[in-house]
Amino acid sequence: MERVRDVSLLPKAHLHLHFTGSMRPATVLELADKYGVRLPETLTDALTSGEPPSLRATDERGWFRFQRLYDAARSCLREPEDIHRLVLEAAEEDLKDGSGWLEIQVDPTSYAPRLGGLIPALEIILDAVDVARRDTGLGIRVLVAANRMKHHLDARTLARLAVRYADRGVVGFGLSNDERRGMARDFDRAFAIAREGGLLSAPHGGELTGPASVRDCLDDLEADRIGHGVRAAEDPRLVQRLADRQVTCEVCPASNVALGVYEKPGDVPLRRLFEAGVPLALGADDPLLFGSRLAAQYEIARRYHGFTDAELAELARQSVRGSVAPEDVKAELLAGIDAWLVGPGTEAPDSGAGG
Repeated sequence: MERVRDVSLLPKAHLHLHFTGSMRPATVLELADKYGVRLPETLTDALTSGEPPSLRATDERGWFRFQRLYDAARSCLREPEDIHRLVLEAAEEDLKDGSGWLEIQVDPTSYAPRLGGLIPALEIILDAVDVARRDTGLGIRVLVAANRMKHHLDARTLARLAVRYADRGVVGFGLSNDERRGMARDFDRAFAIAREGGLLSAPHGGELTGPASVRDCLDDLEADRIGHGVRAAEDPRLVQRLADRQVTCEVCPASNVALGVYEKPGDVPLRRLFEAGVPLALGADDPLLFGSRLAAQYEIARRYHGFTDAELAELARQSVRGSVAPEDVKAELLAGIDAWLVGPGTEAPDSGAGG
């Protein structure tokens, strides 16, 4: 019988984590109480019980419900010390899950009204990252993300700001929110500004809409990585293109199910993409709302897709290679992955693969 190893001890990089969505439930409840924020009952119940809310966001109403809960949680972040607490706790949670490198995604315009403006908001976030990095030893960098729901000129402003702070820890530029709103090509100039400034291109695509949105990210935004990208599996030619170009897809199995993209964990086309040679980086997306963090995504790969420890190790390697970590950090993490794989395991239970 196969021996299995603790995935929380497997060194890995975390490339898909949203800022507010990284918060601990207890922190949200505590800050809501501190500032007198009345949270939606659905969110309060979920945070108290530990059971993620029902979010099925594959229609407009479902996405609105998800966004409403996310916005409510974000409204609890009001002072610089709240930002510092969030980043420190996110780093602590990542370390517990075996992460040796974190790239956290944030749209600073969402926090600017309470933090003194766009530039002060980003500087507070980057200061918090610096402090958390020193206090925990975890390598942390920031991707600044534009919002598809806002005007493309706002995205250009954000791209210029991101480039301006490239020497302070900003390493990439993203595009988030509902893929069904805002064409990728509308944001091509913003992404060109970011690329010209040396930033990684990492837009969301292929989650709520199909393969076309992944192609648009490749063609119009020259994506280096794709946030999610799972719907590419519906187009074999696109899968081959991702594999040939070694474009990493940041796959978030738990959130795919929570948002109704797939009915159950075994439906996520994780193995199909993996076996086709598409580099994957498992991510937690918004653990505050989806109820599971980084290591749990590897457990999903093991339990529902039958990934062996050797295959889980390769997933971890792909996450490291897809990151913008310095070469010495990558080498250390890759060596740690090899060490994990030759270490002792425990007797494997029934995997339940394919369920």
